[in-house]
Formats: sequence, structure tokens, C-alpha cells
Amino acid sequence: MTDAPDMPDTIQEPRCWSDGRWTAQVIKNEDDDGWAVAMTLKGEAEPALVGPWTMGRDKKNPKPLDVSAFHTLVKTASEVVRRHEQQLHAQLNKSVHVTTADGQRLRVALAIVPDEEGATATLSAQDELGEEVARASAPPTFKLTPASAAAWAEGGFQRVR
Repeated sequence: MTDAPDMPDTIQEPRCWSDGRWTAQVIKNEDDDGWAVAMTLKGEAEPALVGPWTMGRDKKNPKPLDVSAFHTLVKTASEVVRRHEQQLHAQLNKSVHVTTADGQRLRVALAIVPDEEGATATLSAQDELGEEVARASAPPTFKLTPASAAAWAEGGFQRVR
């Protein structure tokens, strides 16, 4: 759905509801004779959630959207977006705890910054008090494990190639 400058923020139609942030659009389900509802966040090209929608009493047309259904859809779609963001964060940020040969306990973290031109990554080490003791560049393909973290610390926290 494109954002037209003259489009109102609030829409309350039987097949389209919007609060200016989320838009629910009832659409024909291409896979069967039923209907689906697509929830799209403003500014996004693709819906965050697409799910089945209830048929109306005539068993041909969709049940009209209403305030209660819209709020439930917004809550569900928001949760989907939040879970996706959490999953992406977990993929790009990892950490392990290691104890070096001299007994120092460290939390070693790998943070990957995605970029279309080429992702970058940074390794960092923090002591038990949370103070950063080292930081170095690493390839985004670096596999952070307790063994690789310990080897990095034992090697003097050098840049990983």
C-alpha cells in the first residue's frame, strides 16, 4: 500500500481499517475461495502479518472489519514485528563467558553490523565489573565460541582476520 499525502490517517471501512500507523486490508485469498487480512506497518512495502479472515453470513463475502478485530490484529502484528526484531538482534549479537589462563573471567561479545556494501563485526571483552578491556575488528563470518574467545584473549586481543 502506498502512502499518498492526501490519504487520511484514520480509515474505517468494511475491508480497510487504519489508525495512521497500521493498516488492515481484507483481501481475496488467492489459494482458495476464502478471504485473508494483511496487516501493514506504515512505510513498509510488505505486510508484517497475513492471516485468514472470517466469511460473512452469506458465506461469500468477508466479515467487515470492526474496532475490536482491528485492535486484536494490531496487537498480533506488533508481536510478530517484535519477535522478528529480537531474532535479528540475536543473530547479530552473540556473547560467551571465558576464563583466561591467568584466571581472569571475561565476557566476550561479537557484534555484527549488516550492510549491503559489506557487513562489519567487532569483538569486545569485558571484565567481571563490566569494564571493557579490549575491542578489535573481526570478519562478520567469525564464529564466536568459548574456544575462539579464549584464543583471542590469550593471543593479546589482536585483530581477527
